[in-house]
Amino acid sequence: QVQLVESGGGLAQPGGSLRLSCAASGFTFSKYAMSWARQAPGKGLEWVAGIYADGDDIYYADSVKGRFTISRDNAERTLDLQMNNLTPEGTANYCCNIEGTGHWGQGTQITVSA
Repeated sequence: QVQLVESGGGLAQPGGSLRLSCAASGFTFSKYAMSWARQAPGKGLEWVAGIYADGDDIYYADSVKGRFTISRDNAERTLDLQMNNLTPEGTANYCCNIEGTGHWGQGTQITVSA
């Protein structure tokens, strides 16, 4: 069955960095576009970044552009999100997603606080 398992969450200070990873299994990872989304406490789901199956096309939400970098390793079946210059507004549960399929991971919690 499809599994998406996120890791790398935790506590970061404003201005700090974290790297998230999503380990994928149960489907042909290299054939699907993937994305990261987040949900802050009391707010709706916000799409953060997406990457096409071949990794050549990448898209970011304006709120993270220039600070976050999405990448993938099709051989290792992993999706990463490098997050730099974090702000308190980045406090959220971050989930990876197989675009267009409705499959989501459980997410990993990020808290940005001094």
